[in-house]
Amino acid sequence: MPARKKLKIDEIKVSCSNCSLADLCLPHGMNTDEMEALDSVIKHQAPLQPGQHLYRSGDPGISLFAVRSGCLKTYCTTEDGDEQVLGFTLPGELVGLDGLNNGHYVSNSIALETASVCAMPYDHLENLCRDLPSLQRQVMRIVGKEVTADQEMLMLLGKRSAEERLAAFLVSLSIRYQSRNLSATEFNLPMSRQDIGNYLGLAIETVSRLFAHFQEQKLLTVNRRAVVLTDLERLKGMVEGCQLDKSATS
Repeated sequence: MPARKKLKIDEIKVSCSNCSLADLCLPHGMNTDEMEALDSVIKHQAPLQPGQHLYRSGDPGISLFAVRSGCLKTYCTTEDGDEQVLGFTLPGELVGLDGLNNGHYVSNSIALETASVCAMPYDHLENLCRDLPSLQRQVMRIVGKEVTADQEMLMLLGKRSAEERLAAFLVSLSIRYQSRNLSATEFNLPMSRQDIGNYLGLAIETVSRLFAHFQEQKLLTVNRRAVVLTDLERLKGMVEGCQLDKSATS
């Protein structure tokens, strides 16, 4: 049997200028020189395998990461050793902002499926932001969205019923997938029912019961992790006033 060819980083490298996700994670209107300057500081890493950590709590905070493919889960561990899911990062979204605080990541980021990321070292990014005002504005916009998402999540957990929490989660995923030119109504859930429940503050039995209930109400059909939102408008109506366009991110 011939030896399997090893995948080299150069073979999977995708520059910012021809990345299909550039419109999601980069400022609009960057010229060629600005794009090349940004691309020169980005490090392309080997793909992460399911269950492999991108970083762990306590690791030196050296880079901000843009997800190119796959899905990452961000979580922290309590003093009692319990896991608390903080969010899920999809392609075109950034993770690792918590490393900016005191030089160390305070959360953990783990791949839920095979994933590839672009690493943007903080020191190079800081220098580049000084030279490229549009990039600095984009980073500030991302930080602002993170703060807004955290506030909305607190409102969701404090004021919403279990049904509304799951509906908001599904609507959020729908919006995020649609922004990537993917189907807004048919997608696979990369996260487990247990992760969903942990994130939404619900028991796994409650999450399973709600999926069954939503299916009975013809709001969706579900087959393991494959979901079809058959009545997206009714789901949106359940969470009216709870604008969580990024509620499932880290």
